[in-house]
Amino acid sequence: MNAEIKGTTMPVLEMSLEVNEAVISTHGELSWMTPNMQMSQTTSSGDATKGHGIMSSLKRMVGGGGLFLTKYQATGGSGTVAFAAKLPGRILPVEIANGNGYLVHRHGWVCGTPGITPSIGLQQSFRAGIYGRDGFMMQRLEGQGTAWVELSGEIIQYSLAPGQSLLVHPGHVGMFQDSVQFQITTVPGLSNIAFGGDGYHLVALTGPGDIWLQSMTMPILAQSLEPYLNTGNTGAAVQGGVVGGLASEILGKSV
Repeated sequence: MNAEIKGTTMPVLEMSLEVNEAVISTHGELSWMTPNMQMSQTTSSGDATKGHGIMSSLKRMVGGGGLFLTKYQATGGSGTVAFAAKLPGRILPVEIANGNGYLVHRHGWVCGTPGITPSIGLQQSFRAGIYGRDGFMMQRLEGQGTAWVELSGEIIQYSLAPGQSLLVHPGHVGMFQDSVQFQITTVPGLSNIAFGGDGYHLVALTGPGDIWLQSMTMPILAQSLEPYLNTGNTGAAVQGGVVGGLASEILGKSV
């Protein structure tokens, strides 16, 4: 198996597989593949000790994945399958072993070797996870193998010492080792809560362990594009008027 990350701001992960080699991903990640790649749906990651049963599938769904995993396997010879980034950023390989897992933002896991088990990562109550939104409701990647993770924008990595903490806006939390503790905390001060534009909740990440923060978030991207998007029917009405006028002119000439 050979993995190659191509491109710059919108990278593509291209996996070259020998016969019978396979990778797994959540549904909807495929960009293109050779005809001899066999695609199938499964609820098992391939790890004999993890990832089986309906409860594992439901936990995976809550963590941002799907009820089923998609398996891509090369048949009759070597094959290729590719996964393209959804936003400008980077695709990173992560080595996962027993006792050395990672937590990734809900839509960050791209694919992995069989044996990688995606699940939900919560260190507080489910209610706290809901209040923390996407930055707190994380995907946990564990098991044994290699996973590839997509992070958006510029990526900043920190190594936190034991007891060292960093407060992060939930959307900017990209990935961190599962040795890092995380907890939702509220912004102090009534005026900050009522009038601040940085949100009510922050994530406290406490070492030891490595963390990867992403500069681009989906809400920030949506806000940036909002002034340029047509939210009403004005454009459709103008477009319809132009088309109708052209049709009348053509019909008039034909008569």
